[in-house]
Amino acid sequence: MTTAFTQTTIGQQQARPQLPTLPTGWPIGSYESYEQAQRAVDHLAGTDFPVTDVTIVGVEPMLVERIAGKMSWGKVLGSAAMSGAMFGLILGLLLSMLNPGNGVVPIAIGLVAGLGFNMLFGALGYAANRNKRGFISQSQLVARRYDVLSQPRNAEKGRALLADLAARSAFGR
Repeated sequence: MTTAFTQTTIGQQQARPQLPTLPTGWPIGSYESYEQAQRAVDHLAGTDFPVTDVTIVGVEPMLVERIAGKMSWGKVLGSAAMSGAMFGLILGLLLSMLNPGNGVVPIAIGLVAGLGFNMLFGALGYAANRNKRGFISQSQLVARRYDVLSQPRNAEKGRALLADLAARSAFGR
């Protein structure tokens, strides 16, 4: 557990806020994917290894942006219409619960208003940025490799346990 998110009790003051710090410990394993590093730590946890001494560190982080497609007026307006309709429908349902005698009128007004305003603002945003970015993408932070570190007092035991896991994986057990 990190101490960056622990709470203090009432009346107790911290000297200063917790700042980000570099990880400590000795390397006990290195893996090509986060999934492999996570599997190694799960193995350690299953052997009663003190996993509170373990840290997974992503080495050489990279920001990867994967292009999902070309941006177009149809995609912009369609997406804006869907999200605006959902917001307007929720708003209309809330208004109809506050005024039950009006029937479906508040629902229809909320739906049309949400759809219209969101399409308008989506179109204005796309028109303003059209020449700057003509594609849809998703960004992800990844690392070239993931090292598993352990505090020195348990590092040798951790290396032995992870070597055993690697040997069993190599022989398909």
